[in-house]
Amino acid sequence: MIILNGGSSSGKSGIVRCLQDVLPDPWLAFGCDSFVDAMPARMQASDGGIVFAADGGVSVGADFRALEAAWMEGVVAMVRAGARVVIDDVFLGGAASQQRWRNALGDLPVLWVGVRCESAVAAGREIARGDRTPGMAASQAAIVHEGVSYDLEVDTTHAESLVCARTIAAHLGRSTR
Repeated sequence: MIILNGGSSSGKSGIVRCLQDVLPDPWLAFGCDSFVDAMPARMQASDGGIVFAADGGVSVGADFRALEAAWMEGVVAMVRAGARVVIDDVFLGGAASQQRWRNALGDLPVLWVGVRCESAVAAGREIARGDRTPGMAASQAAIVHEGVSYDLEVDTTHAESLVCARTIAAHLGRSTR
């Protein structure tokens, strides 16, 4: 299992797509965006679910956390059944978010990858995307990494997704020998 953590518009999704191309075995990809999209619409703007503030801030409630825990356990079950999985996540709680994954993973091996991107570059990508609340990229650029420990970090500020994916794949190859 590979878990990529980075702020909004840092380049995680592009790296995931490239990883699926460069890794020799098939890898399933799951991300926090698809998890949020799978939630009932009423949870995407409620205190119990997830709220995207006008300034780009994001807050989550108890119902979100309960579904997130179930989603993590489901992903882990697929890995235990033999699937290779790469996760694209945003650790809004920094180390606490990583700990939730660690609790779900138990003894499963995982490659923890930090995806960094300068705040101004991520903000420019955010504008170009047009599907994010302005300010989200800047507010998340540093906070998602607070207290998180990684096996590897990549920076998409000046590196293309494919270069980052090849770096991750090379590291993964070394760690499995």
